[in-house]
Amino acid sequence: MLQWISRFPFPKIYLSFLLLWLYYAIFSASFLALLGLVFLLVCLFFQFPWKTVTKVLLICGLFGSWFLFQKWQQEEASRNLLDTVDTVRILPDTIKVNGDSLSFRGKADGRLFQVYFKLQSEAEKEKFQQLSELHEMVVKGKLASPQGASNFAGFDYRNYLKTQGIYQTLTISEIVELKQISSWDIEENLSSLRRKAVVWIKRNFPDPMRNYMTGLLLGHLDTDFEEMNELYSSLGIIHLFALSGMQVGFFMDAFMKLLLRLGLTQEKFKWLAYPFSLVYAGLTGFSASVIRSLLQKILAQHGIKSLDNFAMTVLVLFIIMPNFFLTAGGVLSCAYAFILTMTGEEVAGIKGLVRESCIISLGILPILSFYFSEFQPWSILLTFFFSFLFDMVLLPLLSILFCLSFIYPITQFNFLFEWLENIIRYISQLSTRPLVFGQPSLWILILLLITLALIYDYRKNLKKISMLVIVAISLFLVTKHPLENEITVLDMEQGRSIFLRDMTGKTILLDIGEKSERDKKEAWQERISSSNAERSLIPYLKSRGVAKIDQLVLTTSDTKQLDHVLEISKAFELEEILVSEETLSKREFMDKLKKSKVKVAAIKTGQQLFIFGSGLEVITSQNSDKKDSMVLYGKLLNQTFLVTGDIEDKFLTKSYPKLQADIVITHQQASNKKTDVEILKTLQPKATIISVDKKKKFKEKNEESNQELGNSIYKTDQKGAIRFKGWSSWRIETVR
Repeated sequence: MLQWISRFPFPKIYLSFLLLWLYYAIFSASFLALLGLVFLLVCLFFQFPWKTVTKVLLICGLFGSWFLFQKWQQEEASRNLLDTVDTVRILPDTIKVNGDSLSFRGKADGRLFQVYFKLQSEAEKEKFQQLSELHEMVVKGKLASPQGASNFAGFDYRNYLKTQGIYQTLTISEIVELKQISSWDIEENLSSLRRKAVVWIKRNFPDPMRNYMTGLLLGHLDTDFEEMNELYSSLGIIHLFALSGMQVGFFMDAFMKLLLRLGLTQEKFKWLAYPFSLVYAGLTGFSASVIRSLLQKILAQHGIKSLDNFAMTVLVLFIIMPNFFLTAGGVLSCAYAFILTMTGEEVAGIKGLVRESCIISLGILPILSFYFSEFQPWSILLTFFFSFLFDMVLLPLLSILFCLSFIYPITQFNFLFEWLENIIRYISQLSTRPLVFGQPSLWILILLLITLALIYDYRKNLKKISMLVIVAISLFLVTKHPLENEITVLDMEQGRSIFLRDMTGKTILLDIGEKSERDKKEAWQERISSSNAERSLIPYLKSRGVAKIDQLVLTTSDTKQLDHVLEISKAFELEEILVSEETLSKREFMDKLKKSKVKVAAIKTGQQLFIFGSGLEVITSQNSDKKDSMVLYGKLLNQTFLVTGDIEDKFLTKSYPKLQADIVITHQQASNKKTDVEILKTLQPKATIISVDKKKKFKEKNEESNQELGNSIYKTDQKGAIRFKGWSSWRIETVR
């Protein structure tokens, strides 16, 4: 087999790229992918003889058939959903306990499900925290389809689970029976073994030492690591906990040295590496980056090096993990490996390592921008320093301590990890905010990758490299500063948020959503979770290249949005917060607002927010109940907009009887109220945008009457985020 591979008369890296375009053309049905595939095929015909072309086309046909089969299986699984599930087998290493929330992945009827359950007592919580054996439970619950993306550039939970082979979620209402079982399934037993290791570490080692041990050895980070997780992420070095080449190389080399000392030959080790790799992959949860690294390591032991090694790894991944390249982790893992392969041979010494770190950081930048919209410059230096610390000190130390723990747990080194976390906290205070580049389109992403590849090829030609650098910077600027006007009504779980930006870059944010209300709970029930702003608003703004918000307007004095104000002020540069005059008199609200350390000013009735060459006028700041409720009105480009959260109240039309609007943006928040059709008939809007609180049940008594209005009604709970874009006129687009 290996001899045939070595004699193949075609660059294997070319073949891997050809199959990669074929892969995305089939799985994503992308016109861009199809275009890239056609281009490579045309180049193939001109560069190679017919005999070679025939072999390549045959291989492409075989892989294409495999991709089509996999896609057909996914579509069938998506269509043929189950109605009920009575018995679920737990995969122990997927168990997560967060306050009174239990989640895990379970098997039932030959399918995989994401399972949720609300724990009923502290004793039950402790039981599942310690559970490590294979168990099966008889349950009563409800099946549902996972939620897709609700905001532009938002996290698509449905697609993520789909890449994991999961098409339904199961919410358990009652656990009828929980019993321990045995199994011959290798994956299930490895899952149990990994869970046992995690439970053992948490039982015998103190915090924070145990988190680093489970993270670096097993790829498991629990919810109690949330604070440090955010700090490592903000500094751009969270990837140090992503198991990959560092850990694989360390453990594979350690295993080889052990066998050689026992008298085994290199040849025997090559074959023993296969079962070892399977066990290690299982202990790390079959992480995409680990499997990629193991494949490269095994192929290297069989004499396949450099680009051939990377290419063969990609080809094997296409077969054993067809969804690998549909995940951010898979794409980033292969991107890092490819860049290392291309640059690794040219570096030597400390100077070379610094150069390599810079090349990798810049080479991966377009892909990082596509997935995360930002880049932390500090990560270049910090990765260089901390990778040595993690690789040369922490990983060997924690491995030794873990092995010794079965004899006697040594916890005296915990102070090192406390010092490390204090250092990370100190650095995070000194560091600046990440650079926000925005999320490039697929077209710009491909152009950026091609440009950076050319920069590397012509790195010794100063004239060419200067022109290419200008092109790359221009592409980043187009992403960060799109030359178009935009009004976006985001889909917030609670509250509303409206983002406005004109062609000049002026930004206004109307409201920022509200903090979800939670019932008062005991200490053991408290969950660690991200806010609505962290999940929805902040990612969207960063995807649009926003680093500064000129004006944040709070149309109400609802205290539920104050926590979000602090989060927004940390994530972006806030120039000014505007509130109504009535809100200024509320001392408690203002005292909390001033914690953001941002200038706070009042906007009065009759004043305007200038944007799009015109502006939005505050036509009232009180409703019929004398509560502060700012209403904005104005002509933006070629349409008149009315922004109000109280359109169900007739106070507005009574005070402004001649008021008309092309676009009405309102907020449906009161569970005991409904959208007032009569008011909409009076205003006669061409389109009505309703921001809906998802966690509240609405009594929409006149849904049928809405059809009589003759205008389009867009609700965020149905359409997701709604966006107006254009230069001189508006066009509307929705997520769903």
